[in-house]
Amino acid sequence: MHDFGFWSVIPPVAAILLAIRTRQVFVSLLFGIWLGWIIIGKGNILTGTIDTIQGMVDVFKDDNNTRTIIFTLLIGILITYVQRSGGVEGFIHAVNRSLVRMEKRKKGQNRMVVQLLAALTGLVIFVESNISVLTVGTLYRPVFDKLKLSREKLAYLADSTSAPSSILVPFNAWGAFIMGLLVVQGFDKPFHTLFRAFPYNFYPMVAVALVLYLVLSRKDYGPMKRAEKRASEEGKVLADDAIPMVSSEITFLEKKEGLPPRAINMIIPIAIMVLMMPLMLIYTGWEGIEDPVFNSFRSNIFEAIGNGSGSASVLYSVTAAVLAGIILYAIQRLLSGKELVELALKGMSGMVSLALLMVLAFALSGLCRELGTGEYVADVTKAWLSPNLVPFIVFLTSCFIAFSTGTSWGTFAIMISISVPMAQTLDANVYLAIAASLGGGVFGDHCSPISDTTIISSMASASDHIDHVKTQLPYALTAGTATALLYLILGFAL
Repeated sequence: MHDFGFWSVIPPVAAILLAIRTRQVFVSLLFGIWLGWIIIGKGNILTGTIDTIQGMVDVFKDDNNTRTIIFTLLIGILITYVQRSGGVEGFIHAVNRSLVRMEKRKKGQNRMVVQLLAALTGLVIFVESNISVLTVGTLYRPVFDKLKLSREKLAYLADSTSAPSSILVPFNAWGAFIMGLLVVQGFDKPFHTLFRAFPYNFYPMVAVALVLYLVLSRKDYGPMKRAEKRASEEGKVLADDAIPMVSSEITFLEKKEGLPPRAINMIIPIAIMVLMMPLMLIYTGWEGIEDPVFNSFRSNIFEAIGNGSGSASVLYSVTAAVLAGIILYAIQRLLSGKELVELALKGMSGMVSLALLMVLAFALSGLCRELGTGEYVADVTKAWLSPNLVPFIVFLTSCFIAFSTGTSWGTFAIMISISVPMAQTLDANVYLAIAASLGGGVFGDHCSPISDTTIISSMASASDHIDHVKTQLPYALTAGTATALLYLILGFAL
């Protein structure tokens, strides 16, 4: 790998700033990718342009990338099915009846309860962050629209509960991946080490606490306050110039005429999608178990989850949900075979823009690996650290790497390999350093316009992607600032 130094930071930062400034996220990402390949090609524009095209083609060489793009298209099918079958309308009726009973028809209280339910749903589904986001967005978007709650708020609630719950409850692919990184650093008891670092992983805790505070107090601020005011007073769940990540053709699809609204037609496919996730993690990881005969059943299960493929498990889970919906609707004779095929094509076509965005985001991530962006930022900071500042600087560095590259897992891999030996060498608190690395990765996962979780949050809530980033950023910065101060204080106290 060549050493591009400071130049390695320019493409991702330029893409992010341009996207926020112009709202043209596709053009901005493409420009960042093109600029990066020109840097690699030493200023040769022709070579850089050809390499840009090849870089996007190479996205599909990675099985995980391809699976993610395919499951994005399948989610479009699921969205059309649950709407056309009357499942969404039935769910809205069921929720409205419950809210009327609970809150005695107080609209303000209903709005708070629905937001709280959405946040708690995101926290409970800790098996996989993307499944959590998809479930919250799909289930609650129609209810949020009904109560005149902004799409930006739904995207924030989904995004800010998915990754925190996935990292705070490590019985999933996140925990297994992190423990694998700790093993490489010489920890023979990685779960024990992760458990010791847990109390210091402040960012996800503060982020969740902020979500609950904002919901219960109803005190939004910044761009989110304006979005909520627009939705409640004008009835506009989206801004006038918003470009939703999902086509309105599938987000406003009416149920088939003559069908009764039944919540079960939505709940069963979504429940199957969620429940299949841990089973698929076990399935995809079972072959990697060493000496299964000599291990306890519990050990085998945990090891299988650790070996499992997150992208494959999500793809299989969504596929199972789509198939379950087809069977369910066939049994009830709701939709004909022709209608199912037409809806599937309609659903996938509505997700094409998101699939393209995924390709660009993955291409930019691959470019950052080629440029060595993460390694450069980490190397720049580690040379001048004092032991007391290790947690503080590690957290800020992790935040910047994750924001620039759009990957929390890549940030974990880079920063744990640097922060652990750094803390050991400087006699700093190793558990604080590990927690700071993880928290910074989650921060970037929330804020970065090129993070897959951020993109899928916009998609699941049918929100404008840049509006989601802009409204969520002040909240993430609030939690991030509080976390940085905690690491600064504890760095000197411990």
